[in-house]
Amino acid sequence: MVFPAELAPTGFSLTAVLAWGTSDFLGGYAARRANAFLLTTIAHLGGLLLVLTLAFVAHAQFPSERSVLWASAAGLSGGGALALFYRALASGRMGLTAPVAAVLGAAIPTIFGMITQGIPGAVHIVGFFMAAMGIWLISRAEDGASPEGIGLAALAGVGFAGFYILISQAKDGSALWLAVFSRAGALVVTALIVLLQRSFRDITAAGVRLGVFAGCLDVSGSVLFVRAIQTGRLDSAVVLTSLYPAVTVLLARLILHEHFTRWKAVGMFAALLAVPMIAGQ
Repeated sequence: MVFPAELAPTGFSLTAVLAWGTSDFLGGYAARRANAFLLTTIAHLGGLLLVLTLAFVAHAQFPSERSVLWASAAGLSGGGALALFYRALASGRMGLTAPVAAVLGAAIPTIFGMITQGIPGAVHIVGFFMAAMGIWLISRAEDGASPEGIGLAALAGVGFAGFYILISQAKDGSALWLAVFSRAGALVVTALIVLLQRSFRDITAAGVRLGVFAGCLDVSGSVLFVRAIQTGRLDSAVVLTSLYPAVTVLLARLILHEHFTRWKAVGMFAALLAVPMIAGQ
């Protein structure tokens, strides 16, 4: 995938949005009939095998020991968070729980990026505000009740924030190898929990297939996110990729027929409007 240099970070980030949004829908749907940690372990394993194969085939540059450690730590943070997120998506309405994790997952590393990389321009800041408003409008409960799974989604968001910050410290090496080590760390976390739970059969054959597919999409999103932060700012990449709930919401509406109100439409419009503002130089 080739982008003009100035648009590369945006291109990588928005492609990650498609990958992560679709992956979350599939994982959340499969978790309705499976143990979330077993499903996520299968997803991590499928994603790891995919990206490991690609790294060898592409003869990708191997990262330094420092970057390997940071990437592995990022996987430890994000691995369990993804399982919690799948459980949250399965227990509540996807259109409401998905953006909650995105808001927390975006806010913490965005502040971190502003502190470490400097305050961005005024247009970028307005774009961040528009994106946050869009995510909030997509996620708000309009019947006055808090949807199930919000607590789990919030915990997952904190874990995702840890992933964003830690993986951003892995400065060198191929995005493929960094994804390999982050996925390996994630696999260790969820596999240990599955071993402790002894829930080895709490999934159907269809769930295994969905888990593998979701894992391949999820790790693809991770590779794209790494490329986005390697070619641009952390805060811009985080805010843009945190628009992935828009994809999850649309899929939930089209496939599961979840209610889609005018305020969600306004939120989607605000999020889309934020993209060129954040991407502008």
